[in-house]
Amino acid sequence: EIKDVQFAYKKDRNILKGVTIDIPSHTSVALVGASGSGKSTVSKLLLRLYDVDQGGITIDGTNIRDITQASLRGHIGVVAQDSILFNESIFDNILYGKPGASKEEVYEAAKLASIHTLIEGLPQGYDTEVGERGVKLSGGEKQRVAIARMLLKNPPILLFDEATASLDTKSEQEIQDAIKTISKGGKTTIAIAHRLSTIVDFDKIVVLDQGQVIEQGTHEELMNAPGPYQKLWASQSGSGHQSD
Repeated sequence: EIKDVQFAYKKDRNILKGVTIDIPSHTSVALVGASGSGKSTVSKLLLRLYDVDQGGITIDGTNIRDITQASLRGHIGVVAQDSILFNESIFDNILYGKPGASKEEVYEAAKLASIHTLIEGLPQGYDTEVGERGVKLSGGEKQRVAIARMLLKNPPILLFDEATASLDTKSEQEIQDAIKTISKGGKTTIAIAHRLSTIVDFDKIVVLDQGQVIEQGTHEELMNAPGPYQKLWASQSGSGHQSD
């Protein structure tokens, strides 16, 4: 639960102005809004890259300021817009999510991330070197390796921070399908999304604007109520493609 959270990077400019969001366990919740609305700031506060100025964030009733950062981050898996891969093999990059995991566990995580078959088809398979920052892989392949790493870690809370924002349409659809499958597996899923097409099936969509929650509900509910979400959807789909 995010309750009445206020936060500013600099004292003279509040970014979040009393944000309250309830995220029930084992549900999927998306945060959407224009650039600068505060949605990515929420993810930074959840990971305690910063601490809130007022209000609080709790998990199962425990304030995240009362537990260590290492323990908190051990319970959250993150896939960001630009996932960082190491200049090692695909296998080692996935294994980083849970050092010491078995080969079978790594393969299972890759299957869930829909990349196992692709890896098996490479000349060197899982021993394929990805290059500096994953340069030898496409954007979609990098993201699926990052998702496999997160799934191997097997945390109860999954955080996707604009995970498909820099991908082409085909790769976006593949990652979108993977996220959809993962989200129904008994996890609590939080997605920071720019493209609304990626979160239409989520249990709840929260619309932020200038650091405040202005709307929330399912995609269907928000589309049936003329408001900011409906306008945002129209602006992205009206020209026949998703805006960046």
